[in-house]
Amino acid sequence: MPKLKTRKAAAKRFRASGSGKKIIRRQAYRNHLLEHKSAERRSRLSTLTVVHESDEKNVRLMLPYL
Repeated sequence: MPKLKTRKAAAKRFRASGSGKKIIRRQAYRNHLLEHKSAERRSRLSTLTVVHESDEKNVRLMLPYL
């Protein structure tokens, strides 16, 4: 069977969790316009989160060797 290509855009955005069973992503709204956001909100947005189960199938298709 031939090798499968990885979607490079997805490879830069997602990675496997420590157990390898879940996919981790960064949170949105943390790139710019940070002055008016509270420190508590910025801190909360800086943590990693798990990809929702409804989106996980699509992400795994883009990353066949994850």
